Amino acid sequence: MIDCAVRAQSNRAERPPDPPAPTFSALRPPPDTLSHHPDAPPVTLVTSAPRAQDRAVETDDAGALRIGTPQGRWVVLATVLGSSMAMLDGTVVNVALPRIGEDLGASLAALQWTLNAYLLTLAGLILLGGALGDRYGRRRVFLIGVCWFAAASAVCAAAPNVGVLIAARALQGIGGALLTPGSLAMLQATFRPDDRSAAVGLWSGLGGVAAAVGPFLGGWLVDGPGWRWIFLLNVPLAAVVLAVSLRHVPESRDESATGSFDIAGAVLAALALGGVTYALTAAGEGLSPAVWLSGAAGLLLGAVFIVVERRTPSPMLPLELFSSRLFTAVNLVTLCVYAAFSGVFFLLVVQLQTVSGFTPLTSGLALLPITVLMLALSARAGRLGKRIGPRLPLFLGPMVCAVGVLLMLRIGPGASYWTEVLPATTVMGCGMVLLVAPLTATVLAAVEVRRAGIASGVNNAAARAAGLLAVAALPALSGLSGDAYQVPASVDAAFRTSMLICAGLLVTGGLLALATVRGNVLAPEDHPVAEPDAAWSCGACGPPIDPGHERAGTPRGPAAGNATGP
Repeated sequence: MIDCAVRAQSNRAERPPDPPAPTFSALRPPPDTLSHHPDAPPVTLVTSAPRAQDRAVETDDAGALRIGTPQGRWVVLATVLGSSMAMLDGTVVNVALPRIGEDLGASLAALQWTLNAYLLTLAGLILLGGALGDRYGRRRVFLIGVCWFAAASAVCAAAPNVGVLIAARALQGIGGALLTPGSLAMLQATFRPDDRSAAVGLWSGLGGVAAAVGPFLGGWLVDGPGWRWIFLLNVPLAAVVLAVSLRHVPESRDESATGSFDIAGAVLAALALGGVTYALTAAGEGLSPAVWLSGAAGLLLGAVFIVVERRTPSPMLPLELFSSRLFTAVNLVTLCVYAAFSGVFFLLVVQLQTVSGFTPLTSGLALLPITVLMLALSARAGRLGKRIGPRLPLFLGPMVCAVGVLLMLRIGPGASYWTEVLPATTVMGCGMVLLVAPLTATVLAAVEVRRAGIASGVNNAAARAAGLLAVAALPALSGLSGDAYQVPASVDAAFRTSMLICAGLLVTGGLLALATVRGNVLAPEDHPVAEPDAAWSCGACGPPIDPGHERAGTPRGPAAGNATGP
Protein backbone atom coordinates (compact mmCIF):
# COMPACT_ATOMS: atom_id res chain seq x y z
CA MET A 1 0.00 0.00 0.00
CA ILE A 2 2.83 2.36 0.87
CA ASP A 3 5.14 0.91 -1.76
CA CYS A 4 4.77 -0.85 -5.08
CA ALA A 5 8.06 -2.68 -4.45
CA VAL A 6 9.34 -2.39 -8.01
CA ARG A 7 13.02 -3.15 -8.28
CA ALA A 8 14.81 -0.27 -9.96
CA GLN A 9 17.33 -1.30 -12.58
CA SER A 10 16.75 1.52 -15.08
CA ASN A 11 19.37 3.47 -16.99
CA ARG A 12 22.14 0.93 -16.26
CA ALA A 13 23.20 0.81 -19.88
CA GLU A 14 23.69 4.57 -20.06
CA ARG A 15 26.42 4.85 -17.46
CA PRO A 16 29.12 2.74 -15.85
CA PRO A 17 27.71 0.35 -13.25
CA ASP A 18 27.85 1.45 -9.64
CA PRO A 19 29.71 -0.80 -7.22
CA PRO A 20 27.34 -2.87 -5.10
CA ALA A 21 26.57 -1.48 -1.68
CA PRO A 22 27.18 -3.92 1.13
CA THR A 23 24.29 -5.04 3.25
CA PHE A 24 23.53 -3.75 6.69
CA SER A 25 20.76 -3.67 9.21
CA ALA A 26 19.12 -1.19 11.52
CA LEU A 27 20.74 -3.14 14.31
CA ARG A 28 24.05 -3.95 12.61
CA PRO A 29 26.99 -1.79 11.55
CA PRO A 30 26.61 0.48 8.50
CA PRO A 31 27.91 -0.56 5.07
CA ASP A 32 31.29 1.07 5.39
CA THR A 33 32.18 -1.24 8.28
CA LEU A 34 31.89 -4.23 5.94
CA SER A 35 33.17 -2.64 2.77
CA HIS A 36 36.48 -4.53 2.92
CA HIS A 37 34.72 -7.84 2.38
CA PRO A 38 34.31 -8.45 -1.36
CA ASP A 39 31.80 -11.23 -0.85
CA ALA A 40 29.33 -9.01 1.00
CA PRO A 41 25.90 -9.37 -0.66
CA PRO A 42 24.38 -6.29 -2.23
CA VAL A 43 21.45 -4.32 -0.86
CA THR A 44 18.38 -4.53 -3.07
CA LEU A 45 16.77 -1.14 -3.34
CA VAL A 46 13.13 -0.73 -4.26
CA THR A 47 10.92 2.23 -4.98
CA SER A 48 7.61 3.17 -6.45
CA ALA A 49 7.43 3.24 -10.24
CA PRO A 50 9.29 6.44 -11.17
CA ARG A 51 7.44 9.39 -12.55
CA ALA A 52 8.87 12.67 -13.75
CA GLN A 53 8.02 14.45 -10.54
CA ASP A 54 9.35 11.57 -8.41
CA ARG A 55 12.86 11.28 -9.79
CA ALA A 56 14.27 12.37 -6.41
CA VAL A 57 13.32 9.00 -4.94
CA GLU A 58 14.72 6.79 -7.69
CA THR A 59 16.48 3.82 -6.18
CA ASP A 60 19.87 4.76 -7.59
CA ASP A 61 19.92 7.69 -5.17
CA ALA A 62 19.86 5.35 -2.17
CA GLY A 63 23.32 4.72 -0.81
CA ALA A 64 24.71 7.56 -2.91
CA LEU A 65 23.01 10.67 -1.52
CA ARG A 66 25.01 13.62 -0.25
CA ILE A 67 24.00 15.31 2.99
CA GLY A 68 24.31 18.82 1.54
CA THR A 69 21.83 18.23 -1.29
CA PRO A 70 18.15 19.30 -1.10
CA GLN A 71 17.02 15.66 -1.09
CA GLY A 72 19.53 14.86 1.63
CA ARG A 73 18.04 17.57 3.83
CA TRP A 74 14.54 16.20 3.20
CA VAL A 75 15.65 12.71 4.23
CA VAL A 76 17.16 14.05 7.46
CA LEU A 77 13.97 16.01 8.16
CA ALA A 78 11.79 12.92 7.70
CA THR A 79 13.90 10.76 10.00
CA VAL A 80 14.24 13.45 12.66
CA LEU A 81 10.52 14.18 12.75
CA GLY A 82 9.69 10.48 12.84
CA SER A 83 12.03 9.63 15.70
CA SER A 84 11.03 12.84 17.51
CA MET A 85 7.45 11.59 17.76
CA ALA A 86 8.60 8.73 19.98
CA MET A 87 11.15 10.90 21.79
CA LEU A 88 8.63 13.62 22.60
CA ASP A 89 6.20 11.02 23.85
CA GLY A 90 8.83 9.75 26.28
CA THR A 91 9.21 13.18 27.88
CA VAL A 92 5.85 14.94 27.71
CA VAL A 93 3.62 12.23 29.19
CA ASN A 94 5.41 12.28 32.55
CA VAL A 95 4.60 15.97 32.96
CA ALA A 96 0.91 15.30 32.28
CA LEU A 97 0.42 12.37 34.66
CA PRO A 98 -1.03 14.24 37.67
CA ARG A 99 -3.51 16.07 35.44
CA ILE A 100 -4.46 12.84 33.64
CA GLY A 101 -5.11 11.16 36.99
CA GLU A 102 -7.28 14.05 38.15
CA ASP A 103 -9.28 14.24 34.92
CA LEU A 104 -9.91 10.50 34.51
CA GLY A 105 -10.14 9.63 38.20
CA ALA A 106 -7.24 7.22 37.86
CA SER A 107 -5.40 5.44 40.64
CA LEU A 108 -1.63 5.51 40.96
CA ALA A 109 -1.44 2.00 39.50
CA ALA A 110 -3.35 3.19 36.44
CA LEU A 111 -0.92 6.07 36.00
CA GLN A 112 1.97 3.63 36.28
CA TRP A 113 0.43 1.56 33.50
CA THR A 114 -0.05 4.69 31.42
CA LEU A 115 3.74 4.84 31.24
CA ASN A 116 4.49 1.13 31.39
CA ALA A 117 2.07 -0.09 28.73
CA TYR A 118 4.06 1.93 26.21
CA LEU A 119 7.44 0.83 27.57
CA LEU A 120 6.35 -2.82 27.69
CA THR A 121 5.54 -3.18 24.00
CA LEU A 122 8.39 -0.90 22.93
CA ALA A 123 11.06 -2.80 24.89
CA GLY A 124 9.68 -6.19 23.85
CA LEU A 125 9.42 -5.48 20.12
CA ILE A 126 12.11 -2.93 19.25
CA LEU A 127 14.64 -5.57 18.16
CA LEU A 128 12.02 -7.26 16.00
CA GLY A 129 11.16 -3.90 14.39
CA GLY A 130 14.66 -3.56 12.94
CA ALA A 131 14.52 -7.08 11.46
CA LEU A 132 11.15 -6.40 9.83
CA GLY A 133 12.59 -3.32 8.12
CA ASP A 134 15.50 -5.32 6.73
CA ARG A 135 13.17 -7.92 5.24
CA TYR A 136 10.21 -5.89 3.97
CA GLY A 137 11.75 -2.49 3.31
CA ARG A 138 13.05 0.04 5.80
CA ARG A 139 10.97 2.95 4.54
CA ARG A 140 7.85 0.77 4.36
CA VAL A 141 8.14 -0.47 7.96
CA PHE A 142 9.12 3.00 9.20
CA LEU A 143 6.01 4.55 7.65
CA ILE A 144 3.79 1.77 8.96
CA GLY A 145 5.19 2.58 12.40
CA VAL A 146 4.56 6.30 11.91
CA CYS A 147 0.94 5.76 10.85
CA TRP A 148 0.38 3.21 13.62
CA PHE A 149 1.86 5.57 16.22
CA ALA A 150 -0.30 8.47 15.01
CA ALA A 151 -3.49 6.38 15.03
CA ALA A 152 -2.78 5.14 18.56
CA SER A 153 -2.02 8.71 19.64
CA ALA A 154 -5.42 9.83 18.35
CA VAL A 155 -7.06 7.08 20.42
CA CYS A 156 -5.09 8.26 23.47
CA ALA A 157 -6.35 11.80 22.91
CA ALA A 158 -9.96 10.63 22.70
CA ALA A 159 -9.76 8.09 25.56
CA PRO A 160 -12.95 8.29 27.65
CA ASN A 161 -11.37 6.43 30.57
CA VAL A 162 -8.01 5.28 31.78
CA GLY A 163 -8.50 1.71 30.53
CA VAL A 164 -8.77 2.87 26.93
CA LEU A 165 -5.79 5.17 27.47
CA ILE A 166 -3.62 2.30 28.72
CA ALA A 167 -4.60 0.07 25.79
CA ALA A 168 -3.84 2.85 23.31
CA ARG A 169 -0.49 3.47 24.96
CA ALA A 170 0.40 -0.20 24.42
CA LEU A 171 -0.46 0.24 20.74
CA GLN A 172 1.73 3.35 20.66
CA GLY A 173 4.64 1.24 21.85
CA ILE A 174 4.20 -1.13 18.89
CA GLY A 175 4.37 1.83 16.52
CA GLY A 176 7.44 3.15 18.32
CA ALA A 177 9.16 -0.24 17.97
CA LEU A 178 8.68 -0.03 14.19
CA LEU A 179 9.67 3.59 13.62
CA THR A 180 12.55 4.02 16.11
CA PRO A 181 15.09 1.65 14.51
CA GLY A 182 13.74 2.47 11.04
CA SER A 183 14.64 6.16 11.21
CA LEU A 184 18.33 5.38 11.74
CA ALA A 185 18.33 2.52 9.22
CA MET A 186 16.97 4.77 6.48
CA LEU A 187 19.72 7.31 7.07
CA GLN A 188 22.41 4.71 6.72
CA ALA A 189 20.80 3.17 3.63
CA THR A 190 20.42 6.51 1.87
CA PHE A 191 23.67 8.43 2.33
CA ARG A 192 27.11 7.75 0.91
CA PRO A 193 29.50 6.00 3.34
CA ASP A 194 31.56 9.14 3.92
CA ASP A 195 28.42 11.16 4.74
CA ARG A 196 26.72 8.67 7.04
CA SER A 197 28.43 9.73 10.25
CA ALA A 198 27.54 13.38 9.58
CA ALA A 199 23.93 12.43 8.81
CA VAL A 200 23.58 10.38 11.98
CA GLY A 201 25.24 13.16 13.99
CA LEU A 202 22.76 15.67 12.61
CA TRP A 203 19.91 13.28 13.33
CA SER A 204 21.01 12.79 16.94
CA GLY A 205 21.59 16.52 17.49
CA LEU A 206 18.20 17.59 16.15
CA GLY A 207 16.60 14.73 18.07
CA GLY A 208 18.24 16.15 21.18
CA VAL A 209 16.59 19.50 20.49
CA ALA A 210 13.24 17.70 20.35
CA ALA A 211 13.98 16.03 23.70
CA ALA A 212 14.88 19.40 25.22
CA VAL A 213 11.67 20.99 23.93
CA GLY A 214 9.51 18.07 25.09
CA PRO A 215 9.02 18.89 28.81
CA PHE A 216 8.39 22.58 28.06
CA LEU A 217 5.94 21.76 25.28
CA GLY A 218 4.17 19.15 27.38
CA GLY A 219 3.79 21.52 30.31
CA TRP A 220 2.51 24.31 28.07
CA LEU A 221 -0.08 22.03 26.45
CA VAL A 222 -1.27 20.61 29.77
CA ASP A 223 -1.60 24.08 31.26
CA GLY A 224 -3.27 25.44 28.12
CA PRO A 225 -5.55 23.39 25.84
CA GLY A 226 -5.24 20.27 28.00
CA TRP A 227 -3.36 16.98 28.31
CA ARG A 228 -5.11 15.39 25.33
CA TRP A 229 -3.19 17.70 23.03
CA ILE A 230 0.13 16.08 23.90
CA PHE A 231 -1.15 13.06 21.95
CA LEU A 232 -2.94 14.98 19.21
CA LEU A 233 0.35 16.71 18.39
CA ASN A 234 1.59 13.45 16.85
CA VAL A 235 -1.09 13.42 14.14
CA PRO A 236 0.10 16.44 12.08
CA LEU A 237 3.72 15.42 12.65
CA ALA A 238 2.95 11.99 11.21
CA ALA A 239 1.26 13.56 8.18
CA VAL A 240 4.39 15.60 7.43
CA VAL A 241 6.66 12.57 7.86
CA LEU A 242 4.45 10.49 5.56
CA ALA A 243 4.41 13.15 2.82
CA VAL A 244 8.15 13.86 2.95
CA SER A 245 9.16 10.19 3.11
CA LEU A 246 7.00 9.09 0.19
CA ARG A 247 8.34 11.90 -1.95
CA HIS A 248 12.02 12.04 -1.00
CA VAL A 249 13.20 8.89 0.84
CA PRO A 250 14.34 5.89 -1.26
CA GLU A 251 13.39 2.39 -0.23
CA SER A 252 15.94 -0.28 0.68
CA ARG A 253 15.98 -3.79 2.04
CA ASP A 254 18.50 -6.47 2.88
CA GLU A 255 18.24 -9.33 0.39
CA SER A 256 20.45 -11.50 2.61
CA ALA A 257 17.88 -11.34 5.43
CA THR A 258 16.30 -14.79 5.30
CA GLY A 259 14.69 -17.26 7.65
CA SER A 260 11.76 -16.87 10.00
CA PHE A 261 11.24 -14.03 12.44
CA ASP A 262 11.60 -14.69 16.14
CA ILE A 263 7.93 -13.97 16.87
CA ALA A 264 7.93 -16.45 19.77
CA GLY A 265 10.88 -14.67 21.38
CA ALA A 266 9.23 -11.26 21.06
CA VAL A 267 5.95 -12.50 22.55
CA LEU A 268 7.69 -14.31 25.40
CA ALA A 269 9.81 -11.26 26.21
CA ALA A 270 6.75 -9.00 26.36
CA LEU A 271 4.75 -11.51 28.45
CA ALA A 272 7.64 -12.05 30.88
CA LEU A 273 8.11 -8.33 31.38
CA GLY A 274 4.35 -7.89 31.64
CA GLY A 275 3.99 -10.53 34.36
CA VAL A 276 6.78 -9.11 36.50
CA THR A 277 5.57 -5.55 35.94
CA TYR A 278 2.02 -6.44 36.97
CA ALA A 279 3.29 -8.13 40.11
CA LEU A 280 5.43 -5.14 41.11
CA THR A 281 2.63 -2.66 40.38
CA ALA A 282 -0.05 -4.63 42.22
CA ALA A 283 2.24 -5.22 45.19
CA GLY A 284 1.55 -1.65 46.27
CA GLU A 285 -1.95 -2.76 47.26
CA GLY A 286 -0.70 -5.83 49.14
CA LEU A 287 0.90 -9.21 48.46
CA SER A 288 -2.19 -11.05 47.22
CA PRO A 289 -2.12 -14.49 45.54
CA ALA A 290 -2.50 -12.72 42.17
CA VAL A 291 0.74 -10.83 42.83
CA TRP A 292 2.68 -13.99 43.58
CA LEU A 293 1.13 -15.85 40.65
CA SER A 294 1.85 -13.11 38.09
CA GLY A 295 5.39 -12.66 39.39
CA ALA A 296 6.11 -16.37 39.21
CA ALA A 297 4.56 -16.58 35.74
CA GLY A 298 6.71 -13.69 34.55
CA LEU A 299 9.90 -15.31 35.83
CA LEU A 300 8.93 -18.67 34.32
CA LEU A 301 8.23 -17.06 30.95
CA GLY A 302 11.59 -15.31 31.19
CA ALA A 303 13.29 -18.67 31.61
CA VAL A 304 11.35 -20.09 28.65
CA PHE A 305 12.43 -17.04 26.61
CA ILE A 306 16.09 -17.84 27.29
CA VAL A 307 15.59 -21.47 26.23
CA VAL A 308 13.83 -20.40 23.02
CA GLU A 309 16.55 -17.87 22.19
CA ARG A 310 19.20 -20.56 22.62
CA ARG A 311 17.45 -22.94 20.23
CA THR A 312 16.02 -20.69 17.52
CA PRO A 313 18.21 -20.31 14.40
CA SER A 314 17.58 -16.54 14.14
CA PRO A 315 17.08 -15.28 17.71
CA MET A 316 15.84 -11.80 18.46
CA LEU A 317 18.40 -11.68 21.27
CA PRO A 318 21.62 -13.56 20.40
CA LEU A 319 22.67 -14.85 23.80
CA GLU A 320 26.25 -15.37 22.67
CA LEU A 321 26.70 -11.61 22.95
CA PHE A 322 26.81 -12.13 26.69
CA SER A 323 29.88 -14.34 26.37
CA SER A 324 31.72 -11.02 26.47
CA ARG A 325 32.09 -10.16 30.14
CA LEU A 326 32.41 -6.51 29.22
CA PHE A 327 29.10 -6.55 27.33
CA THR A 328 27.37 -8.26 30.24
CA ALA A 329 28.86 -5.85 32.76
CA VAL A 330 28.01 -2.69 30.85
CA ASN A 331 24.40 -3.88 30.44
CA LEU A 332 24.17 -4.43 34.18
CA VAL A 333 25.42 -0.86 34.63
CA THR A 334 22.73 0.24 32.15
CA LEU A 335 20.02 -1.54 34.14
CA CYS A 336 21.07 0.20 37.35
CA VAL A 337 21.43 3.73 36.04
CA TYR A 338 18.38 3.80 33.75
CA ALA A 339 16.17 2.30 36.44
CA ALA A 340 17.24 5.24 38.62
CA PHE A 341 16.71 7.80 35.85
CA SER A 342 13.21 6.53 35.09
CA GLY A 343 12.26 6.53 38.76
CA VAL A 344 13.47 10.11 39.19
CA PHE A 345 11.66 11.43 36.11
CA PHE A 346 8.45 9.62 37.06
CA LEU A 347 8.24 10.84 40.65
CA LEU A 348 9.90 14.27 40.40
CA VAL A 349 7.08 15.81 38.37
CA VAL A 350 4.52 14.36 40.81
CA GLN A 351 6.47 15.82 43.74
CA LEU A 352 6.76 19.22 42.07
CA GLN A 353 3.06 19.47 41.21
CA THR A 354 1.48 17.80 44.24
CA VAL A 355 3.85 18.87 47.03
CA SER A 356 5.67 21.98 45.82
CA GLY A 357 2.71 23.51 43.99
CA PHE A 358 4.40 23.86 40.59
CA THR A 359 2.24 24.11 37.47
CA PRO A 360 2.75 21.49 34.73
CA LEU A 361 4.61 24.10 32.68
CA THR A 362 6.99 24.96 35.52
CA SER A 363 7.57 21.30 36.40
CA GLY A 364 8.35 20.64 32.73
CA LEU A 365 10.88 23.47 32.74
CA ALA A 366 12.47 21.91 35.83
CA LEU A 367 13.73 19.03 33.66
CA LEU A 368 15.07 21.30 30.93
CA PRO A 369 18.62 21.72 32.33
CA ILE A 370 19.24 17.97 32.01
CA THR A 371 18.47 17.78 28.30
CA VAL A 372 20.15 21.10 27.52
CA LEU A 373 23.37 20.01 29.24
CA MET A 374 23.36 16.68 27.43
CA LEU A 375 22.70 18.33 24.09
CA ALA A 376 25.50 20.86 24.61
CA LEU A 377 28.17 18.61 26.15
CA SER A 378 27.58 14.96 25.23
CA ALA A 379 29.80 15.14 22.14
CA ARG A 380 32.67 16.51 24.25
CA ALA A 381 32.07 13.81 26.85
CA GLY A 382 32.33 11.21 24.10
CA ARG A 383 35.69 12.61 23.00
CA LEU A 384 36.88 12.68 26.62
CA GLY A 385 35.90 9.05 27.13
CA LYS A 386 37.75 8.10 23.97
CA ARG A 387 40.89 9.90 25.15
CA ILE A 388 41.03 8.72 28.78
CA GLY A 389 39.03 5.49 28.48
CA PRO A 390 35.46 4.84 29.67
CA ARG A 391 36.20 3.43 33.12
CA LEU A 392 36.48 6.76 34.94
CA PRO A 393 33.46 8.43 33.21
CA LEU A 394 31.32 5.34 33.82
CA PHE A 395 32.23 5.51 37.50
CA LEU A 396 32.07 9.28 38.03
CA GLY A 397 28.92 9.80 35.93
CA PRO A 398 26.61 7.70 38.12
CA MET A 399 28.24 9.08 41.28
CA VAL A 400 27.60 12.69 40.20
CA CYS A 401 24.03 11.71 39.26
CA ALA A 402 23.60 10.22 42.74
CA VAL A 403 24.66 13.54 44.28
CA GLY A 404 22.07 15.32 42.13
CA VAL A 405 19.37 12.86 43.23
CA LEU A 406 20.28 13.37 46.90
CA LEU A 407 20.02 17.12 46.39
CA MET A 408 16.42 16.50 45.33
CA LEU A 409 15.64 15.58 48.92
CA ARG A 410 15.60 19.34 49.54
CA ILE A 411 12.57 19.70 47.23
CA GLY A 412 9.49 19.88 49.40
CA PRO A 413 6.51 22.11 50.20
CA GLY A 414 7.08 25.64 48.94
CA ALA A 415 10.35 24.68 47.21
CA SER A 416 12.07 27.35 45.12
CA TYR A 417 13.03 26.49 41.57
CA TRP A 418 16.26 28.51 41.77
CA THR A 419 17.59 27.26 45.11
CA GLU A 420 16.26 23.69 45.36
CA VAL A 421 15.24 22.38 41.92
CA LEU A 422 17.78 23.91 39.54
CA PRO A 423 20.92 22.88 41.49
CA ALA A 424 19.71 19.28 41.77
CA THR A 425 18.75 18.87 38.11
CA THR A 426 21.92 20.63 36.94
CA VAL A 427 24.16 18.29 38.95
CA MET A 428 22.23 15.28 37.70
CA GLY A 429 22.50 16.54 34.13
CA CYS A 430 26.28 16.87 34.49
CA GLY A 431 26.48 13.26 35.65
CA MET A 432 24.40 12.06 32.72
CA VAL A 433 26.69 13.97 30.34
CA LEU A 434 29.68 12.08 31.74
CA LEU A 435 27.90 8.74 31.52
CA VAL A 436 25.81 8.31 28.37
CA ALA A 437 28.32 8.75 25.51
CA PRO A 438 31.03 6.52 27.07
CA LEU A 439 28.34 3.93 27.85
CA THR A 440 27.36 3.70 24.18
CA ALA A 441 31.00 3.57 23.07
CA THR A 442 31.75 0.75 25.50
CA VAL A 443 28.75 -1.29 24.33
CA LEU A 444 29.94 -1.01 20.71
CA ALA A 445 33.51 -1.94 21.63
CA ALA A 446 32.44 -5.00 23.63
CA VAL A 447 31.48 -7.10 20.60
CA GLU A 448 32.60 -7.76 17.04
CA VAL A 449 32.24 -4.77 14.71
CA ARG A 450 29.69 -6.65 12.60
CA ARG A 451 27.50 -7.09 15.71
CA ALA A 452 27.84 -3.57 17.09
CA GLY A 453 24.36 -2.59 15.93
CA ILE A 454 22.53 -5.50 17.56
CA ALA A 455 24.58 -4.90 20.73
CA SER A 456 23.44 -1.28 20.77
CA GLY A 457 19.83 -2.36 20.23
CA VAL A 458 20.03 -4.81 23.12
CA ASN A 459 21.48 -2.09 25.34
CA ASN A 460 18.64 0.29 24.42
CA ALA A 461 16.05 -2.41 25.14
CA ALA A 462 17.71 -3.15 28.50
CA ALA A 463 17.48 0.53 29.47
CA ARG A 464 13.79 0.67 28.61
CA ALA A 465 13.09 -2.58 30.48
CA ALA A 466 14.89 -1.12 33.50
CA GLY A 467 12.67 1.96 33.33
CA LEU A 468 9.60 -0.22 33.06
CA LEU A 469 10.48 -2.18 36.21
CA ALA A 470 11.50 0.93 38.16
CA VAL A 471 8.21 2.74 37.50
CA ALA A 472 6.38 -0.42 38.59
CA ALA A 473 8.42 -1.09 41.73
CA LEU A 474 9.26 2.27 43.30
CA PRO A 475 5.75 3.26 44.48
CA ALA A 476 5.33 -0.14 46.13
CA LEU A 477 8.74 0.08 47.79
CA SER A 478 8.04 3.60 49.04
CA GLY A 479 4.50 2.90 50.27
CA LEU A 480 2.58 4.96 47.69
CA SER A 481 -0.60 3.44 46.27
CA GLY A 482 -4.23 4.10 45.40
CA ASP A 483 -5.14 7.80 45.38
CA ALA A 484 -2.29 8.74 47.71
CA TYR A 485 -0.47 10.47 44.83
CA GLN A 486 -2.96 13.32 45.34
CA VAL A 487 -2.07 13.68 49.05
CA PRO A 488 0.98 15.97 49.52
CA ALA A 489 2.23 14.37 52.74
CA SER A 490 2.09 10.85 51.28
CA VAL A 491 3.81 11.90 48.06
CA ASP A 492 6.54 13.75 49.96
CA ALA A 493 7.37 10.75 52.14
CA ALA A 494 7.36 8.33 49.20
CA PHE A 495 9.47 10.70 47.10
CA ARG A 496 12.20 10.86 49.73
CA THR A 497 12.33 7.08 50.08
CA SER A 498 12.39 6.64 46.31
CA MET A 499 15.21 9.15 45.82
CA LEU A 500 17.33 7.25 48.33
CA ILE A 501 16.66 4.03 46.40
CA CYS A 502 17.53 5.71 43.09
CA ALA A 503 20.74 7.13 44.53
CA GLY A 504 21.65 3.64 45.74
CA LEU A 505 21.07 2.22 42.24
CA LEU A 506 23.34 4.88 40.75
CA VAL A 507 26.12 4.20 43.24
CA THR A 508 25.79 0.48 42.52
CA GLY A 509 26.09 1.14 38.78
CA GLY A 510 29.16 3.32 39.27
CA LEU A 511 30.94 0.79 41.49
CA LEU A 512 30.09 -2.01 39.06
CA ALA A 513 31.65 -0.03 36.20
CA LEU A 514 34.75 0.66 38.28
CA ALA A 515 35.14 -3.04 39.03
CA THR A 516 34.46 -4.47 35.56
CA VAL A 517 35.45 -1.95 32.86
CA ARG A 518 39.09 -1.63 31.87
CA GLY A 519 40.44 1.75 30.88
CA ASN A 520 41.66 0.58 27.46
CA VAL A 521 38.57 -1.22 26.14
CA LEU A 522 37.98 1.44 23.47
CA ALA A 523 41.45 0.90 21.96
CA PRO A 524 42.22 -2.83 21.94
CA GLU A 525 45.25 -3.98 20.00
CA ASP A 526 43.87 -7.12 18.40
CA HIS A 527 40.49 -6.33 16.85
CA PRO A 528 38.58 -3.53 15.06
CA VAL A 529 36.37 -1.21 17.10
CA ALA A 530 33.05 0.37 16.16
CA GLU A 531 32.79 4.03 17.14
CA PRO A 532 29.42 5.74 17.79
CA ASP A 533 27.92 7.90 15.08
CA ALA A 534 25.43 9.67 17.37
CA ALA A 535 27.57 12.54 18.65
CA TRP A 536 24.78 14.08 20.71
CA SER A 537 22.53 12.16 23.03
CA CYS A 538 19.71 13.10 25.35
CA GLY A 539 19.40 9.61 26.75
CA ALA A 540 16.87 10.19 29.51
CA CYS A 541 14.77 7.25 28.25
CA GLY A 542 17.59 5.11 26.92
CA PRO A 543 20.94 5.21 25.13
CA PRO A 544 20.68 5.60 21.35
CA ILE A 545 20.50 2.67 18.95
CA ASP A 546 23.79 3.32 17.18
CA PRO A 547 25.48 0.77 14.88
CA GLY A 548 28.48 3.10 14.65
CA HIS A 549 31.30 2.94 12.12
CA GLU A 550 34.58 1.09 12.18
CA ARG A 551 37.43 3.15 13.57
CA ALA A 552 39.96 3.90 10.87
CA GLY A 553 43.33 2.25 11.26
CA THR A 554 42.31 -0.46 13.69
CA PRO A 555 43.81 -3.90 13.10
CA ARG A 556 41.82 -6.78 11.69
CA GLY A 557 42.33 -9.70 13.98
CA PRO A 558 40.24 -11.97 16.16
CA ALA A 559 36.69 -11.08 17.03
CA ALA A 560 36.02 -8.45 19.60
CA GLY A 561 35.05 -10.99 22.19
CA ASN A 562 38.53 -10.42 23.58
CA ALA A 563 37.43 -7.14 25.13
CA THR A 564 35.89 -8.85 28.09
CA GLY A 565 36.78 -6.77 31.08
CA PRO A 566 39.41 -7.23 33.76
